[in-house]
Amino acid sequence: MLRSDAPPSWPGIALAGLVGGLAALLVALGNPGNMGICGACFLRDLAGALGFFSGPGPKVFRPEILGVMGGALAWVLARRRFAARSGSHAVTRFFFGVWMAFGALVFLGCPFRMLQRLGGGDANALVALPGFVLGVGLGLAFERRGYRVGKTEVVAPAVGLLGPFTALLLLGLFLRGALAGPGPGDASPPAHAPWGAALSISLAAGALLSATGFCAVSGARQVFQRRRRMLAGVAALIAGYAAVSLATGHWAWGFGGQPAAHTDGLWSFLALGLVGLTGVLAGGCPVRQIVMAGEGNGDAFLTTAGLVVGGALAHNWGIASTGAGTTAAGRWAVLLGLAISVGYAAWVSSRRRG
Repeated sequence: MLRSDAPPSWPGIALAGLVGGLAALLVALGNPGNMGICGACFLRDLAGALGFFSGPGPKVFRPEILGVMGGALAWVLARRRFAARSGSHAVTRFFFGVWMAFGALVFLGCPFRMLQRLGGGDANALVALPGFVLGVGLGLAFERRGYRVGKTEVVAPAVGLLGPFTALLLLGLFLRGALAGPGPGDASPPAHAPWGAALSISLAAGALLSATGFCAVSGARQVFQRRRRMLAGVAALIAGYAAVSLATGHWAWGFGGQPAAHTDGLWSFLALGLVGLTGVLAGGCPVRQIVMAGEGNGDAFLTTAGLVVGGALAHNWGIASTGAGTTAAGRWAVLLGLAISVGYAAWVSSRRRG
């Protein structure tokens, strides 16, 4: 597939393209523009549905979270490769999950959504892309100096199943009407695909993401490495998304008028730089964290929880951007997040080298 420890796999690259097509299909069915699947955005929406923030902002349970997590779990169970794991700097992962959410919501999308925005013709994502790559490159430089997110160990199966169980519990609450969600209850409901279709398509996407090991952070790493498997998968995902977007009439090139996007290029660049750096420090991009939580990684589930908390705080503190642009609080959060992330990584690296 696409994993760095696997041989080159054209089928794996093709499957990444299929994931892009499935994400575009969710947009065609009603999800927000260029937002078929977005880890940071959808976890923020979940925070709203749980009542973690008030005021403006989507408050809707997104079945795609359960679908991606459940699809990943189904894949490893089918392959008899489920192994619950934990013990890898869990507090660090949670902490940087919060800051990853801040950066993503200033840009208006996680790295996975950035790829969809590229595939949909959003030129603002093209401006932000170098910032993400440089952020990952900075994290890689700290790794070469000794930074490590830690190594997980095999633990009791119940630990690894807590993530999927929580997602399933949230689905049950939604079906009983205890959570806001894709339904007619809101006077002005957020855009969404029909929940049954969203769950089914995201289940398939989660299985494919687990099978290929796809991660936007891993793809950006390979800009600085000799391996190119994940980079080929990144290109395939963008192409798959673009093909379905064109076929369904949702593709549009340009800077202005893009859905759930702003044209504040400098801060998009810096915000995704923060996401790239914290993605390395936490061990993966938001969507990859959801997939790993489904595969039984308890620490990835804690990072996912950090993204939920970060999404709530981003709205409570006015950090999240809107289509009109970034906010003063958002810009300060990006600068502070970069300073904290660099300082933490330098400190840990120096202690390891010493």
